[in-house]
Amino acid sequence: MLNWEMIKDLHVIQKLHQILGKWFSLDLVFLDEFGKLQSDLDPSSFEFNSYLFKNQITSPKGKEIFLQDLDSAVTLLNNSDEKVLEFDTFYPGVKGMINEVRADGAMVGYVIAYSFADSNFASSDSEKLIKKMEDIGHLKEEAELAAKKLSRLESFQLDYLKELMALYSDEISTYQQEITSREQRIKDLNSEVSNKYRYHMMIGKSKKMQQIYSLLEKISSSESTILVQGENGTGKELVAKAIHYNSPRKDKLFLAQNCSAFNDNLLDSELFGHVKGAFTGAVKDKKGLFAMADGGTLFLDEIGDTSLTMQVKLLRVLQEGTFTPVGSTTPQKVSVRIIAATNKPLKEMIAKGEFREDLYYRINVINVNLPPLRDRNEDIPLLMEHFLEKKCAEKGHQLKTFSKKCLEKMLDYSWAGNIRELENEIERLIVLAGEDNIITPDLLSARILEKTGGSGATGGLKGINTNGSLKEALSELEAYMIKEGLKRTNFNKSKLAKELGISRAGLIMKVDKYGLDKRVKKAS
Repeated sequence: MLNWEMIKDLHVIQKLHQILGKWFSLDLVFLDEFGKLQSDLDPSSFEFNSYLFKNQITSPKGKEIFLQDLDSAVTLLNNSDEKVLEFDTFYPGVKGMINEVRADGAMVGYVIAYSFADSNFASSDSEKLIKKMEDIGHLKEEAELAAKKLSRLESFQLDYLKELMALYSDEISTYQQEITSREQRIKDLNSEVSNKYRYHMMIGKSKKMQQIYSLLEKISSSESTILVQGENGTGKELVAKAIHYNSPRKDKLFLAQNCSAFNDNLLDSELFGHVKGAFTGAVKDKKGLFAMADGGTLFLDEIGDTSLTMQVKLLRVLQEGTFTPVGSTTPQKVSVRIIAATNKPLKEMIAKGEFREDLYYRINVINVNLPPLRDRNEDIPLLMEHFLEKKCAEKGHQLKTFSKKCLEKMLDYSWAGNIRELENEIERLIVLAGEDNIITPDLLSARILEKTGGSGATGGLKGINTNGSLKEALSELEAYMIKEGLKRTNFNKSKLAKELGISRAGLIMKVDKYGLDKRVKKAS
């Protein structure tokens, strides 16, 4: 189904409409595949070219009559082998032209040009038109002016009009095909990711990620406690959610708590709840996360940051399935599956007495070790495409693409912040790219350009002579930066001067000094 609002805003359609008005004083309206009017004919916003049409739409019965004419025109075209036809209207001697619009082999709508007369339109026809308009309530002065201003088109002009109408149809068809192609590309990518490279919300085609998916398939239906280990930003919570939503507990709650977010007392209350009067500010009973997650799954992130006292309480819940709210003496029993996560080396912490060994073995029944992004380079393009589509949709942008150089630099970067850093960088790039559909490497964060050998626009400083005097080296670097900058800005000296932090006059002098003016090169 066509998005007619977007089509009306297309630059080429607006230009064609202007030509139609300038050459023939005609108006353009759109119908969908069912013949329903898609143009807003509100006189306060629609720019009328035809005086007759404007008066018709503002008259009491005018719009109703126009819609009847459109129904007749659609029926006439559908019963014909032609793609474009003239049709008679309610008004004597007044005509319109209808053109079908097809895209992907199917009828998707109609374009109407309205209103005109042929070159045989005589004074007697003008009198009939004026009388007809008066009969349905038009003022005589309006009717006379409408008849006077009505376009009389010669046969060669009608041929031009038909060509213009065909051009409208072709442009709309091309636009729709591009939209369909893009949507199919997105659909294919999503299908590929969903079927082959996705487990729940995790994405990756690398061997390491496929091994993770295989492991998760095996453990999701079990009730075993799971320890997820990996660096920050590798997606530990996504793993926990994937396990929960593919388990028999999927219809119950999934709750998550970052254990490093609270001190011991607050975490105690958050996890186990408290009773009224347990401490200052405890004005009523509060349910803890263990009680709320009963029957479901509780994800304890950063479990390595818990105190030894808290570890004892967690061990009791894991072993006995019971806990005691703060300030209470009555234990409560729950059935909660625990998935714990940490980025800390727990075995080293055990050796230092910072983490209980018995708790470690209780939470580490099954271990899921997530690889950092730098160890799964082949997943980066897939993740880039996924985040690009997601963020463009969120921000209402057309789907953008990465330049080859930009992709190369993002693949070369080590991504210390892992997937989280990659997602944030892509969101940043989409914002900085603005209306441009291609994301170029010069938009990348400075840390990425520094780690990958300079900006993509200059390709680094390869070839710069580091021998000899400092003055010569600086001159060579200056010439190189100006040369590459001129290429990047398409010789826009004002823009480049601003980038380099010098005046435009100063830049022009340096361009002359190093013989970088493209006009001089062409002349030689």
